Amino acid sequence: MPERPESRSTSRNADRVLADAVDQAREALAPIAHPDEIGEYLGVSADGQRLATHAFDCLKEGYRGWRWVVTLTRVPRSRSATICEIDLLPGEDSLLAPPWVPWDERLEPGDVGRDDVLPYRADDERLDQSFEDVSEDDMDRRTVEELGLGRARVLNRAGRSEAAERWYNSAAGPVRRRGGKRGKIPAETCSTCGFMLKMAGSFRARFGVCSNEWSPDDGHVVSLDHSCGAHSETDIEHRPRQWQPEAPRLDENDLEQVEL
Repeated sequence: MPERPESRSTSRNADRVLADAVDQAREALAPIAHPDEIGEYLGVSADGQRLATHAFDCLKEGYRGWRWVVTLTRVPRSRSATICEIDLLPGEDSLLAPPWVPWDERLEPGDVGRDDVLPYRADDERLDQSFEDVSEDDMDRRTVEELGLGRARVLNRAGRSEAAERWYNSAAGPVRRRGGKRGKIPAETCSTCGFMLKMAGSFRARFGVCSNEWSPDDGHVVSLDHSCGAHSETDIEHRPRQWQPEAPRLDENDLEQVEL
């Protein structure tokens, strides 16, 4: 693609035959521009030996500061120009779109489905290299994996802190963050629930996994000071009856059988 032309005059180094082909350059824009969208002539610049680019102001709506460009060339000792390329390029004060961001950098938590695959990130600030040992007999086989889990990398301190803060500030955090009303959410927390499965490592002191199918948090990480109505020790409030039931008028246990 030719460089962005800035000059409004003819370059001293431009080929004379190519520099004079202004009308030919304007006509060459017909496939991509309507005549009303082509403004005043901005000049020609030399891109190389027998290679020049003409520029025209762009009047197309939404393309303020842009310019149409046409690159021409000619063979040695020829007096006719040949069109090489036509294009629309931005100028210094052009209205441009925001810089393009790769899709893997635009993703937010929750955008990835179960069947989606993310690209590998060699330099992840949340991970550290795992401890590995290599057998002398088989250099391709790892004999001692990190904590016996066989993972190449594990969470570092920054990664653990980021995850803990995100979980603790979520809806699965302390019950006070869920906006529950006193009397509606039980006072017993997940730390005393029989359905809570403790996590391993440093998270064990603050988080667990709910295993109660009746709980909205089933299968999710919850903080130990979280709570829900499906707590294993929770019971409904037994209120006294507003009236006492009367004795039955008919004693069904004292019946006399009569043959007809």
